[in-house]
Amino acid sequence: MKQYDVIIIGGGAAGFFAAINIAEQNPNLKVVILERGKDVLTKVKVSGGGRCNVTHAEFIPKELSLNYPRGEKELLGPFHQFMTGDTIAWFEKRGVDLKIEEDGRMFPVSNSSQTIIDCFLNEVNTHGVEVLINHAVKSVKKAGEFYTIETSQGEFNSKKILIATGSNPKIWKLLEDLGHTISSPVPSLFTFNINDERIQDIPGVVAPDVEVKVIGTDLWSEGPLLITHWGLSAPSILKLSAFGAIELAKRQYKFKIEVNFIKQTFDDCIELLKALKHELAKKTVYKSTSFNLPKRLWHKLVFASGIPIETRWADLNKSQLESLSGQLTRAVFKVDGKSTFKEEFVTAGGINLKEINFKTFESKLYKNMFFAGEVLNIDAVTGGFNFQNAWTGAYMASKSISE
Repeated sequence: MKQYDVIIIGGGAAGFFAAINIAEQNPNLKVVILERGKDVLTKVKVSGGGRCNVTHAEFIPKELSLNYPRGEKELLGPFHQFMTGDTIAWFEKRGVDLKIEEDGRMFPVSNSSQTIIDCFLNEVNTHGVEVLINHAVKSVKKAGEFYTIETSQGEFNSKKILIATGSNPKIWKLLEDLGHTISSPVPSLFTFNINDERIQDIPGVVAPDVEVKVIGTDLWSEGPLLITHWGLSAPSILKLSAFGAIELAKRQYKFKIEVNFIKQTFDDCIELLKALKHELAKKTVYKSTSFNLPKRLWHKLVFASGIPIETRWADLNKSQLESLSGQLTRAVFKVDGKSTFKEEFVTAGGINLKEINFKTFESKLYKNMFFAGEVLNIDAVTGGFNFQNAWTGAYMASKSISE
């Protein structure tokens, strides 16, 4: 049986970040990372389309916490200890500069996730952290002060363990057997599958700023909307999928949404259309794209309103105006299923947050058992927020472990 001061289960972002901080803060500690797969940092590699969306340029703890459907309240305190600015400084200190994109997402200047992976691998080598691959954990037991970790390649012993395995059902089951409560996992970031004439044959079209509601619920969001081959995506949809993860799972991903393409009320839209009827009297409605909408989407909505292609604005009757206003401000779409959003396999679910001390990220049930990342029931909207949760939790845990 191999003896270590700290065992970290999980060779992902949170595990490496914690290991490096522990080794740096207390060089005397013997630290090992156990990874079940043949490679480490695999999720880092594919995140952000292979660029690694490291964090998000939000520098106010309260505002940052609002991006977590599960974990908002619990992360507020930790974000006052370690958040975006600290993440940027941590990477810069190790030679990795980050850049901010227009939407606030932050990536390495190199535009390559390999930069982050190389940084982590160099740091664990520098600080003497052992990394063992193909070590799948079979059991976690505690006897006295020590934890015994049985893996596919032998047993390991330690007084302190950090579990950073992400959304791993097998580890959740082991923790459940130890007495922790697990919130059942459901997908958190996904796009909506919709088969509808109004969005057929126009994939790639983006409505810049819409409001979306899930009919029959209080769920709503706003932002850009992307039409895809399968339905709808982009921030407005992804926010809904995150904040509505549990509710939408209950509905088996079959529900209706209402889209307001122009963020105007139905009545205000009628008045705006009447003004256009006067201003563009001799022009055809079909060819007079309005409200900053993409031309192809405007064509679809006009057609769906029952307005013939050759109709001029001056010839629109009351019924047609109301129909067009309805399509623009309260278009209903039937959602029938979901699709995974790119490589962002984010899951809602994990260890019940009431069982964690968020000053240390230590289990309230077991002394010297710590957690970081998505193994906890914390998840976020897309944009670098899930990684920021990993960095913050790993830092807080490493600080406690090092003392």
